[in-house]
Amino acid sequence: MKIKNLSDRVARAAGRFAQFTADVIYDRADGLASKLYGSFLWCLSQIFTVIVRVRYSLYRHRILRDAPLGCMVVVVGNLTVGGTGKTPIVEKFARALTERGRKVAILSRGYKSRTDSAFSKFVRWVTHGETPKPKVVSDGKTIFLDSEFAGDEPYMLARNLPGVVVLVDKNRVRSGHYAITEFGADVLLLDDGFQYLPLRGQVQLLLVDKTNPFGNLCLLPRGILREPLSHIKRASFIFLTKSDGEADAELEALIRRHNPGVEIIECAHRPTGLIDFASLEDAPLSILKGKKIGCFCAIAAPDSFEGFLRKLGAEIVYRERFLDHHRFTGEELDEVFENAKNSGASLVVTTEKDAVRISQDYHPSLLFYYTRLEIEILSGIEDFSAAVEKICFPKRRIDENK
Repeated sequence: MKIKNLSDRVARAAGRFAQFTADVIYDRADGLASKLYGSFLWCLSQIFTVIVRVRYSLYRHRILRDAPLGCMVVVVGNLTVGGTGKTPIVEKFARALTERGRKVAILSRGYKSRTDSAFSKFVRWVTHGETPKPKVVSDGKTIFLDSEFAGDEPYMLARNLPGVVVLVDKNRVRSGHYAITEFGADVLLLDDGFQYLPLRGQVQLLLVDKTNPFGNLCLLPRGILREPLSHIKRASFIFLTKSDGEADAELEALIRRHNPGVEIIECAHRPTGLIDFASLEDAPLSILKGKKIGCFCAIAAPDSFEGFLRKLGAEIVYRERFLDHHRFTGEELDEVFENAKNSGASLVVTTEKDAVRISQDYHPSLLFYYTRLEIEILSGIEDFSAAVEKICFPKRRIDENK
């Protein structure tokens, strides 16, 4: 019992420290401790910046080689950590390409998915065992893995995209070869791949969160940038996500300073409906209007989720935020629902991405729904069509430009 209590205290302390770190990175924390910690992180970010620049230079000068796979590779990614809304964009492109007759495979690294233990990897290395094949989340017909083994995003994509192959492997050159040879893929969508330089992409789709484009302009770990802002120049198309439709001349000028001719597409993440967690039946968004609700999530941008709910007319009387990709325990969920009930909530809402991390056997004590989001193109629909056209018919585009 003492050991369990100690481990619980350690886990809670680690969680508090992780949250404090996130608050410092996003400049949400005040006080001397946050300033000192921020200065320490800034020093680390200078080292990280040098590493990133050297790595990129090695690939640019062909000292390190990327690997062409002989088919169209489309990279979807961002310059920052956190939620820019990649999954709905990947889903929209995969659906559009499939409708045009392309055989699409999505390659993901499977962030936070269960992997082999360190001991298993060591034994395989010592014995020269065979390298495991990429994990097949879906062959386009059957879903083979749940979110724990596949990762949240790959499982969601597999569930929402019949006909599309979804593979998970940190080595996406290997999974790309596998998608081509085993499934006949002719378009590879590299999910969260802007920093994955070993695999060459012909089309680079860069996502920028319009509500918080580049944070404080510092690289990790002091800021949210994964690489310098100047690397915007590598983008073929830029998607401004979470847009309100209003022009932002300052942001556009900043983008064009680094990539003058890039096509900019503005889009919004729109909730299209609710799904009842227990029955998986659709429910209209209108049921939230005027209701007192509880909500919880473990995503990088909880404000946007909670903002959706308020715009739909819900009164949030209780909310709980967990760290991104947190896997919920039954006890945590029981506490959330109990607190929501005590606060006067008549139902509880979470995101689709969070719902995939909850066992379908869980029995909530209140009505429980999750939101379904889709991408709506607000401006640049011609550019979106042009991006799809370029992927489907690259030779035609080249011939037209001659």
